[in-house]
Amino acid sequence: MLPVSRVVDLVDPTLNHIANMNVAEARARVLSGDPAAVRAIDGSFALVAQEGRTVRLARSMDRPMRYFLAKRHEGPALYVADRIDTLHRALAADGLAGQFHPSYTRMVPAHYLVDLALVGCPDPDPTYTRFFTPGRATIPADLDEIGRRYIGALADEIAKWLGQIDAPGQASRSSPPAPPIGVAFSGGIDSGSIFLVTYHVMLRLGMAPARLKAFVLNAGDGPDVVQARDFLASVGLSLFLEEIPAQPEDIDVCETLRVLEDYKRLDVECAAMGLRLCRGIRERYPDWRYLADGDGGDENLKDYPIEENPELTIRSVVDNLMLYQEGWGVSRIKHSLTYSGGLSRSYVRTYAPARRYGFDGFSPYTRPNVIEVAEGIPFAALTEYDVPALYSLKGDIVRRGVRAVTGLDMPVFPKRRFQHGAMPEGALRARIGQDEGALRRTFHDLYS
Repeated sequence: MLPVSRVVDLVDPTLNHIANMNVAEARARVLSGDPAAVRAIDGSFALVAQEGRTVRLARSMDRPMRYFLAKRHEGPALYVADRIDTLHRALAADGLAGQFHPSYTRMVPAHYLVDLALVGCPDPDPTYTRFFTPGRATIPADLDEIGRRYIGALADEIAKWLGQIDAPGQASRSSPPAPPIGVAFSGGIDSGSIFLVTYHVMLRLGMAPARLKAFVLNAGDGPDVVQARDFLASVGLSLFLEEIPAQPEDIDVCETLRVLEDYKRLDVECAAMGLRLCRGIRERYPDWRYLADGDGGDENLKDYPIEENPELTIRSVVDNLMLYQEGWGVSRIKHSLTYSGGLSRSYVRTYAPARRYGFDGFSPYTRPNVIEVAEGIPFAALTEYDVPALYSLKGDIVRRGVRAVTGLDMPVFPKRRFQHGAMPEGALRARIGQDEGALRRTFHDLYS
């Protein structure tokens, strides 16, 4: 068995945003293989570390990271990147494109160290070591206390993000000293709480609130525009709303699949709307960089329609650690080596559209310190495994938490997916289609 003779790290190091150490120290922690040391890395990261025959990879939830092992006469070469097409181009440049297929790429699952020591020919399986294991049901069944802790953790993450944006040396010569802050906004629970807490933290830090905007997409009379207006009017902040108009014919399914590099129907729908929102902001504001969103909020508080997925029951949702964040788990039959699982897989729906249009995205609900509070919620005790009780829990917790942290009474509207609020669901399905197999074939055809 030959060791890896070459590691090609194509991950953009400028996308690492770590609050408590430099990238070199973070990479050394990954190389150490110590899960506690990696868990202590505070921020957004995708890191490759190598020493001799040892190669270790780790990423946060919000940073996709893929790899491909290529065979060469000199010994195997490991290619690492955030995107499948980046891996393909690199292999083609080295004369190795004949080995490539999208399904042969591998995704580093979020919250795991992936150890590729002594990989070669034949290929052994990588080993996985979890570096983030939050305690479950550790918080008393007091909704006010749960809300205060949950939104308090959210506010802490937003404060760190804003501090990094305004840190000395962050603004380039082409950027203003105080860059604007955007929130992808629908008036739903997640984006609404992100906006209100960001507004509150900006005031607390002495930052000018005029830098803030809430961008709502209107891709053909979707219900989110009215909801967004009502939300901000109810808290007296209507002046921050900016509508981005679009048309159903703006949706290009092939382009969406090319950017997303996945074929799950709901994620394709979401990415299509995300691309149109980012494109609209970019056309209006050529220099805008920072854009926050509420992705991860549904996963944290287990707020998805269980009845839409025949694989799920209320007990599987409540009793499995981070089911919506990670899927059924590494080394399980249902775990995809190509794509990972849960939000670890589907976060690309947010990451890829933002990167396509040059935004530095931020999803504070995906940060471990926030997820840790969410996993500490005693869901079983609070719901007694009652589905309607689970569905009502999220709005109650977040509303109480926002009031405790910001003093604002946040309105709570019925749950609706982002893509179905930006554009009527029927019109969106008519553009995207509902055949997941057809979407998968169209994506694979990009490499045929």
